[in-house]
Formats: sequence, structure tokens, C-alpha cells
Amino acid sequence: MFFQALLLFLLEQLLSAASSSEIAHGLTAAFSSACMSLATSLKLPNVIVNFAHFVPAGTVLQFQQDENLVTCNRPNQTIASDICRVAMYVSTSSRSGITLEAWLPSTWTGRFLSTGNGGQSGCIQYEDLGYTSSLGFAAVVSRLQTGVTVGKALTQIFYKRAHTKSYYLGCSTGSRQGLESAQVFPETFDGILAGAPAIDRNRLVAWNGHFFGIIGTANLSDFISAALWNTIHIEVLRQCDGLDGVVDGIIEDPSLCNPRPEALLCKPRNSINCLTPNQAQIVRNVFSDYIAEDRSLIFPRLQPGAELTSVSDQFSGMPSKYIGDWFKYVVFNIKDATYSIALNPANVESFKGNLSAFRAHGGKALIYHGQQDSTVTSPNTARYYDHVSRTMDLDSSSLDDFFRYFRIGGMSHCSGGPGAWRIGQTALGALGGEGGAGSNVLAALVEWVEKGVAPETVRGVGFVNGTVALGVDFVREHCRYPLRNVCVDPKRYKHPKSWKCV
Repeated sequence: MFFQALLLFLLEQLLSAASSSEIAHGLTAAFSSACMSLATSLKLPNVIVNFAHFVPAGTVLQFQQDENLVTCNRPNQTIASDICRVAMYVSTSSRSGITLEAWLPSTWTGRFLSTGNGGQSGCIQYEDLGYTSSLGFAAVVSRLQTGVTVGKALTQIFYKRAHTKSYYLGCSTGSRQGLESAQVFPETFDGILAGAPAIDRNRLVAWNGHFFGIIGTANLSDFISAALWNTIHIEVLRQCDGLDGVVDGIIEDPSLCNPRPEALLCKPRNSINCLTPNQAQIVRNVFSDYIAEDRSLIFPRLQPGAELTSVSDQFSGMPSKYIGDWFKYVVFNIKDATYSIALNPANVESFKGNLSAFRAHGGKALIYHGQQDSTVTSPNTARYYDHVSRTMDLDSSSLDDFFRYFRIGGMSHCSGGPGAWRIGQTALGALGGEGGAGSNVLAALVEWVEKGVAPETVRGVGFVNGTVALGVDFVREHCRYPLRNVCVDPKRYKHPKSWKCV
């Protein structure tokens, strides 16, 4: 009897497994069929479907020469779960249009997410599509409100129901695009995750360019070489690293750091790895605010600690790569900076301080910025936070209800650096357990929007010598502005509980 019962049990398990497999296969087939039918069935105003492909989990997508024309050689993506990949062209006038893509996962959570792009690029950032669709978001890459509208309509058509919540994720220019949406289209997103926002754009580009006037060309006698900048960086750390309570190679709050370059002045018997008086003044100018002739602020200073990543661009002895094309092809024939700001081409400033409509909609904005960012200096984000506070007449506790800013010590531009920069902001910055709000900034935003639990800190992971391949070195909680991180147990500084927000 025992063996008969055992055989019967095993047979039932096999039949159940076979049935589950058949059901899964049927669901996959239905998902695939619905996806591919979009190529001919999708009817949205001004939308042409370039293709609609079912992409099974495990597929490695390459973008060097894809059917969708705007690729810019983005990194390969390994698909985590089955997706429907839809590439579209949307006409915006008789002679203009945008290219966008939507990745619709079979594991949809009911959430919609849009992302933008970085720099001055018009590229599709496939890594953001791959990351967010793997977390169950119906994800679309678009630089314009037009694309978001199309993406939401497509999502409802494909899944046969509307999304429950709408999110945005972006960094740098992508972050600017997200904040522009909060300012101009306040009901579009329920939650916005914006990193290193490239806002007040004309002044930002001018700031990047003004270093050439300070540094000069490489053939000048007082030009500071890359090797000498490394010496300066070591001295900056010597003077400022300990301000946060521990010497660990990271300046947690660069606003407290006012380095004195004269400490490196050459002596009669030492003319190597030292500064001439003119070079010391150059360093002082580099770490000073960019000021107009009338002494008004144009743009905040480069934060001390970010000088090494400036060597290849702002300190190279050549004009910054950003300034030439911007003023040549966007601003055109500009006579003065005031005019360029008033012109505000394509609404690039994105510095409006009144977010009342976004707040009334119930929107939440979570901003982060690396404190070792040489591309978009981090004091500008504090400047915007304070601008919103003054404009809306809200103190920090009131502003925190819907708008929070976190300073990420030791993070470079959007990612990288010696700090605990891996916070779950992008695929590159994703952590091992993507679902937890405590270890993932995107999940923290979702929890804030959907459960009303606002993040008090943002947890980040740092790596040995700042290199992911070498493994995790430490974990650190990052504070919301205007609080700053202070080490209260220097002997255990790699442990997150050794730090306190004050």
C-alpha cells in the first residue's frame, strides 16, 4: 500500500508540473502574440511603430546597429524577464519628430516609468529601460512630454488597464527633464527620482567653460599638469577629509572645505610637486564661485575634492567640450549671458521655484547629488533646494513632505567615485536586492509615494578602491539636506551605524 500511495503521489506531482508548464507556456505565447500584434494594431495619433518584438528572458540585446535608429552604441542588456519591446517614431510637426522605445514586462506591477537621457544627447538609454522593466515597471524612454503621453497610452492598450502610479527616473540632463516636468507638467508623475540635475542650464554651460579662462592653455608656464593636480587633491584631502570626523578619502560635506593652496607654495630648495604664487591663485579661483562683473552669482563653485575628474575636461588646457556646441547650435549668435538666460531655448533652465501644483497633485520628488561631481557641481542643487524653499515660503520640515534632497558623499557625476555611490539609482547603481526600500533609492521613492513612508536616509555601497569588480568595501547612510554626515565612531567608520546626520 505504501508504494502504491507513493507512486500515486509522484504521478500527481508530475501531472501538476506538466500542467503548470503548459499554463506558463500558454501565458508566454499569449504575451508574445499580443506584443507582436502591436506592429500593425497600434493606432495612436502621429505614431508610427518601427517594430514590436517579443524578447524572452535571458536574451542579450546589442545596440550597435539596431532597427531603431537612435542608439548611440549603448551597452548590451541582458533581459531579466520577458518583455515586449516597442520602438516608435512620433511626429511633432510636419518636419520634426522623436524616436522612443517602450519595454513592457510580463511581470508588470501596474506601475509606469519614464526616463530621459544625459548630456546633450538624444540617445535612448537602454540600460535604464533594462533596469526599470526588470523591476516590473512599464518603461519608456522619452525626452519630451509627448513621449510620456504616448507611453502611457501604449501601456493601457497593451495591458488593457491603466497604470496605478507613474514615476520618473533620470540623472544629469535626464534629471533636469524630470524637474522640468514637475515645474510645467505637475500632474504627469507621482514620483520623480532626479540625480545631479543639470538645471540653470545656460549658466551651467558657461561655468564649465569659464575654467578655460582660469587655467589657460597647456603651453603656459603656470599651467597645472595632471600630476600636479593629483598633488593638490592630496593636499585638499589633508586639509578637509577629517572635517566629517574620520580620514577615509571622502569629504562628506565639501561646503565646509575651504582649502588653502598656499600650503603647497614652492620653497627655495623644493620646486617639485609644489605651486608658484600664480598657480596658487589659479587653484583659489577654481574653488571660488563664478561671479559676474556686478558681483552677482553666475554659478556656484566647484566643490573641493572633485578636482581630479576635472583634469580631462575643464582643466585640460582646452575649452570644455560642452560649451562650443551649446552656444553654436542652441543659443546661436549670443551677445551676452543675460540674453541667453532670457532666451531659455527649449525651456532648458528648469529652475522654477514654485512647485505648488506638483505638491497639490500629491507628487514626491527625491533628489540626490554626488559631492564629488565635476560635471554639475553639487552646490547648485542645494541652491535650487533653497530657491524652492524661499519661493514657496516653506521651511525644511514642510518641504520634506514632498521634496527631499540627499547629498551622496564621494559620488562623482551620477555614479562612481570613492564614496558609497551605489544606491540603486540606475542599472549601474543597482544593489543586490533591488526590492527593498532600505537599500534601493527607487524602491524608497515607490514606498514614499504608495505608502507614505518617506526616506530619512539613502543607503549606499562603496567598493574597494572605488572599483566594483574588487567587491564591497563599506556601506553608508546618506543624509537629507540640510543635515550632514558625521562619523561618531572613527574606528568602525565602514559600518553604517558609525555615522550620524546632524
